[in-house]
Amino acid sequence: MEMPEYFEFCGRVNLVAGHDALEQIPGLLLSMGAKNLMIITDQGVSRAGLVEILVQSLDSRITVRTIQDEVPPDSDIDIVHTLARRYRKNTCDAIISLGGGSVMDTAKGMNILVSEGADNLRAFTGAGVLKHRLKPLIAVPTTAGTGSEVTQVAVIADPDHGRKLFFTSHFLIPDAAVIDPRMTLTLPPHITAATAMDALSHAVEASICLAENPLSTALAHDAIDLIRCHLPRVVNHPDDPAGRLALATAAALAGMAFSNSMVGMVHTLGHAVGSVCHVPHGACMAVLLPHGMTYNYHRTQTQLADLLLPLAGEEIFARTAPRDRAQKAIDQVRQINQGLHLATAGAHAVRLKDITDKNRQILVPLHRLPEIAGTALGDGSIFYNPEDLEYDDCLMVLEAAFHGEPLDRSSIRKG
Repeated sequence: MEMPEYFEFCGRVNLVAGHDALEQIPGLLLSMGAKNLMIITDQGVSRAGLVEILVQSLDSRITVRTIQDEVPPDSDIDIVHTLARRYRKNTCDAIISLGGGSVMDTAKGMNILVSEGADNLRAFTGAGVLKHRLKPLIAVPTTAGTGSEVTQVAVIADPDHGRKLFFTSHFLIPDAAVIDPRMTLTLPPHITAATAMDALSHAVEASICLAENPLSTALAHDAIDLIRCHLPRVVNHPDDPAGRLALATAAALAGMAFSNSMVGMVHTLGHAVGSVCHVPHGACMAVLLPHGMTYNYHRTQTQLADLLLPLAGEEIFARTAPRDRAQKAIDQVRQINQGLHLATAGAHAVRLKDITDKNRQILVPLHRLPEIAGTALGDGSIFYNPEDLEYDDCLMVLEAAFHGEPLDRSSIRKG
């Protein structure tokens, strides 16, 4: 690995992980001088009974002032403003976000407003806007994918303007991330697969994008190795608590990695697909990841070759010629996706046209790809991609991902 001339790394989150980690929350809250809770979650988490498990893990020293389970699948600015008003009305002094990435990003956005005494979240977009610590926030993930429980990033939709708002600050990192496998045991196989591929995309892009550094890459490689070793078993045996804890740990490692090294075109396009077509983020990441690796091949061949070890294991790495390792790493991601597709009876998408609603209607239709490509050009992650990315490039990649056709590397500009 070549040492960069300069890099920064922040890993200040207090990570509490284990089979009884939830029971540590009262002590964590009291150490922060807080005891009056708002719990933020979504209706799927509520219906799964996870809120009850969380509340039962608390003790008499902690008061749950209000439980809000209205967070939509794609967090938006309206729910953030609504929850901030309810936080104030209930005189809360701390937040627990219980859920996936949308819930955690909603909690981060709401925490900005209640901590800053503000009413308009749009005023805080971008990097470096926040100057002070926020209210106590504990993140409890119920999926093993987004890594938002350990990141300094929040992404929140602004439907009125048809875009995603990005927030970046060390102050957005939760005060504690509590990883307990009880919170992910109810995930169905296809969501387990999609969220794990989200984590894998974080780890891969953290290893190849322009801000990658030795610390983020080390965490990313460990995350990839955990996913390779445990994801197939957990998809086939969802009630495996050890495997669930391993995947949740991988998501946190990948989150810390990309929070410091940022992500690139896989997320550039994935954010745009989600914004235009409102499809699950993890499904987009799984489909787009091998295409992003191929598109960036010419500038990242060395990093891609290094990824083969955690992606495939020592035996395959050793018997693959060095010149072939980068392409083999891309092939390995395709193989992982195909295995998940088969293990979930087709529910795990390998092409954009495989992402459908409950009536089997395609959620990312071919005629909307030009709109998605245009939207992608306004995404902040585009600046960290190793290769330049223009409209025609975005459209080319999206069309390949729609049909499931490998990109022709000779058609991609060489930087």
